[in-house]
Amino acid sequence: MEEIKKRLPLRCPACEAPLKVGRMFCEQCNTEVCGSFDLPLLARLTEKEQQFVIDFIKSSGSLKDMAKNIGVSYPTVRNILDDLIGKLNKMEEL
Repeated sequence: MEEIKKRLPLRCPACEAPLKVGRMFCEQCNTEVCGSFDLPLLARLTEKEQQFVIDFIKSSGSLKDMAKNIGVSYPTVRNILDDLIGKLNKMEEL
C-alpha cells in the first residue's frame, strides 16, 4: 500500500487565516520548542509553486530549459515566474 504524503496546512480550515507554527520537536532527544513562529516564505507557497522553484533551480535558472522539460512554451514559464515574483513580493510586504 502506498504511503500518503501529508502536506503542512497553510490556512486555517475554519476561517482561512494564515497558520503559524506553534510547536516543533526532535524525535531523537525529545526536545520541544514552543511559541508562535511564522512559516518561512518558501514554505508558504503552494506545492505547485514550490515545485516550480525547485525546477527553476535545477535548470540553473534557464527558463528555456524549464519550458522544454515541463512541455510548455517559454512565455508560459515566464508568466508563471512573473506571477510567483509578484506573490513573493506581496508576501514580504506583510
